[in-house]
Amino acid sequence: MKLSIGILGTRGIPNSYGGFEQFAGYLSKGLVERGHKVSVYNSHKHPYQKNTWNEVNIIHCYDPEYLLGTAGQFIYDLNCFRDAQSRQFDILLILGYTSSSIWGRLYPKNCIIITNMDGLEWKRSKYSAPVQRFLQYAEKWAVQSSHRHVADSIPIKEYLSEKYKIDADYISYGAEIPGKTDETLLDKFQVTKGNYYLLIARMEPENHIETILDGLFKSGSKQKILVIGNTQNVYGKRMVEKFNDQQRILFAGAVYDTDILHALRAYCSLYFHGHSVGGTNPSLLEAMACGALICAHDNGFNRAVLQEDAFYFYADDDVTEVVNTLDAKDIQHMTDRNLQKIREHHHWEKIIKSYEQLFIQAYQTGI
Repeated sequence: MKLSIGILGTRGIPNSYGGFEQFAGYLSKGLVERGHKVSVYNSHKHPYQKNTWNEVNIIHCYDPEYLLGTAGQFIYDLNCFRDAQSRQFDILLILGYTSSSIWGRLYPKNCIIITNMDGLEWKRSKYSAPVQRFLQYAEKWAVQSSHRHVADSIPIKEYLSEKYKIDADYISYGAEIPGKTDETLLDKFQVTKGNYYLLIARMEPENHIETILDGLFKSGSKQKILVIGNTQNVYGKRMVEKFNDQQRILFAGAVYDTDILHALRAYCSLYFHGHSVGGTNPSLLEAMACGALICAHDNGFNRAVLQEDAFYFYADDDVTEVVNTLDAKDIQHMTDRNLQKIREHHHWEKIIKSYEQLFIQAYQTGI
């Protein structure tokens, strides 16, 4: 069975922003290769302006976020839904609900609506109390407005079952184990193999960048600390200002080149993952796929993925202790088992097949 599938809820593909955009790229390309007709909605400000990408149809919609800030995301989603109403999609996959579920009444009536419920967005500390309350409502509206729901981690599936009494479909994110990586790509960052710590994240409080950097600075290590992420928001600027006089800490800005990111992850001595309110985070899977040794924030989402094959921290002192005792640890089995997890549970072929099966089953049954 071949379906017409629309994917909405990202800034667009190819990825130049974050996890959902990367996911949309892999999923749409994989579904097209299986014979389905796939369309992805792109912001009109996206740097990629062509109408197709790897045989995926690109629908450009007006996005005023560059003028209005966050409020513009709601208008962008509204514009996408208005366009989707005029198309004959069999399945409309909505990635996240932050700025989309408010338009639930405008969801197309002639197709199956499936929403990836993302993480616990209302727990993000960057949001004020009123915004957090709104996001709790948005989560509820997404549940009510969708025929099926996808949880990308077991803790999210359990949360949705307990709170809303729904049986969400568990489908994780995927990652690709890279081939041989180019060590010379490290040169532009002034680091060398095995002699730097790596942190890749959006500059947001719930990603615990400050905790990680405080802990690393207090440790006795002399290794450089490479921070990858756009620092132009309020929190990012505060991090740069706080650690500006620390020559060991290098803020390199955002990096989207896949080869460079693979190399950075593969050759770091320790990769820090501070995400705490999402489900299965794509950047964590990518670090595992690159064979990086990982120190992750101690929460149910990260433990569900890494299990015992990582070091964990909650406070800056935990980071300091991990770094100061690292040489005494037996670490090879951790990276080997994490690679095996990618091969068995998180490879893209399995993820794409799982979504295809969900789409076909939902279309055939009408729910």
